[in-house]
Amino acid sequence: MALHTTQMRREIDEIPHAVERLLTDGAAAITAASVEARSLNPRFLLSVARGSSDHACTYLKYASELLLGLPLASLGPSVKSVYGVDVAAAGALGISVSQSGKSPDIVRMTESIAASGAYTVAITNETASPLAKAASATLPIHAGPELSVAATKTFVTSLVAGLWLLAELKSDNALIAAIRGLPRHLANAVACDWSEVVGDIHGDSLFTLGRGPSWAMSNEAALKFKETCQLHAESYSSAEVLHGPVSIVGDAFPVIAFAAGDAAEDAVASVADEIAEKGAKVFATTDRVARATVLPHVRTDHWITDPIAAIASFYGLVEAVAASRGINPDAPRHLNKVTETV
Repeated sequence: MALHTTQMRREIDEIPHAVERLLTDGAAAITAASVEARSLNPRFLLSVARGSSDHACTYLKYASELLLGLPLASLGPSVKSVYGVDVAAAGALGISVSQSGKSPDIVRMTESIAASGAYTVAITNETASPLAKAASATLPIHAGPELSVAATKTFVTSLVAGLWLLAELKSDNALIAAIRGLPRHLANAVACDWSEVVGDIHGDSLFTLGRGPSWAMSNEAALKFKETCQLHAESYSSAEVLHGPVSIVGDAFPVIAFAAGDAAEDAVASVADEIAEKGAKVFATTDRVARATVLPHVRTDHWITDPIAAIASFYGLVEAVAASRGINPDAPRHLNKVTETV
């Protein structure tokens, strides 16, 4: 175990406060952007991001399609920055997510779709960044300084800012109320004790699973295992894992399944149990499993905000696994806090 509190752990504990700050200080920007976007009546949405920010956009893809009925497509930033191609974006709402707002390829693609006719929104922690200057509107996430290389509170506040924009766009008062109630639930989520999992994360490989909005959290979890624990973690939809990847599962193979209180919960639980029957050590954020182990989890005031609480609980686990392996999660090898991709 770590002999001191890591910066990553401190930033995990700050998540509820960062979201509270966003809700207080970010309202004007969210309202203004939603009014502009609604007046344009977008026909579809586009996202521009990489890494954890792209996982946030995967979550927003499901939110857009499930709540608004509007498709959201992820754009490859290199389409513009490397290949020099401008995509047709007239009538689109473009959402670009980057905690630093500095990566040239994200900025160039945002500029490109804006020039093509999209209304572009930058979700960023840096309001003076090139991305903020390139976008039609900026939604500051108000996370405060994040010093650990692995994004935690900036990821969560990016999720909340993007979802809040969509909720305002829909005028979904029930969801807006649930978003405003998140700090209380997130305080409980970061306090969830997943320490029983640490001893079962062994070897060099594991799976994370999810479906729908929770699949975005599975993707984020797999990345965090790679970043902070030097573990080869692969994320799969629970609808895909039995189609081939399950072949590598052996006795005590670790699996973490993310489930929310939504229409996919039973399906995720069923797959978690099926993999557990094959000898895997499976943990799941649902009490609907019979063979997998139930993880402490928090249900929020809306099914689509449940995954946000789940990833907040997960972060404490991955920090603890890194410590158990003698790795400093604040400074993963080969990585920098800001990666500027051309």
